[in-house]
Amino acid sequence: MALVLKGLKKHFENSEKATLNEIDLEIESGEFVCIVGASGCGKSTLLNLVAGLEKPTGGQILLDGEEVNGPGADRTVMFQEHGLFPWLNVIENVKFGMKLAGVPKEEQEKKAMHYLEMVHLQDYKDYPIHQISGGMRQRTALARALTMDSKVLLMDEPFSALDKQTSNRLREELQRIWMETKKTILFITHSVEEAVYLGDRVVALSPDTGRIASIISIDIPRPRHVYSPEFVELRHQIMEQVRGEAV
Repeated sequence: MALVLKGLKKHFENSEKATLNEIDLEIESGEFVCIVGASGCGKSTLLNLVAGLEKPTGGQILLDGEEVNGPGADRTVMFQEHGLFPWLNVIENVKFGMKLAGVPKEEQEKKAMHYLEMVHLQDYKDYPIHQISGGMRQRTALARALTMDSKVLLMDEPFSALDKQTSNRLREELQRIWMETKKTILFITHSVEEAVYLGDRVVALSPDTGRIASIISIDIPRPRHVYSPEFVELRHQIMEQVRGEAV
């Protein structure tokens, strides 16, 4: 078992009710789990708790049996904003986390090029950040996250600020990369289509109770296609559930 949430609670002082309440979830090593739900249901709060950026009000978060009490190198976070440094070029941004971790220079170069090739940016490695597109910046951020080789990759709506065409292309890239690496991923999204496309399981949160409303296994073979009948049917089923919870 990679990641276990036990009775997880989060209640903010300025709120009358708990944002998250008794969340129980087990994520296997190598599993891709997507969290969906209406605005305000606690999706990003859940990710921040797992990242160690916020403290739970109650319950436990365990990663390979060890309790999570704060940020750590065993978890890498990729946010909606790419968080790249404009004064560094593409490859130097990808190397940045490895430099902080004290990885030898030769290994930094090797790993950075490996993941830049994986996201198809090897030909842009020396480009300044302001000279590449938004989608390429997110691919740079993804390459940087992958170089850290953490146990869990936490992704908080990383494609939501991009146009539809670019977002769809990056979903395809992420699906391919996950199939190659089998990285454990917890992925937050407001898009049910994105969740069904990417996830092994989709976890729907209820904004009313702060609990898990349902967990749906996605048994559609990969690579997935959004126009296949089984995809459309499952997407519709989950969308109706999320819409019902929001109402």
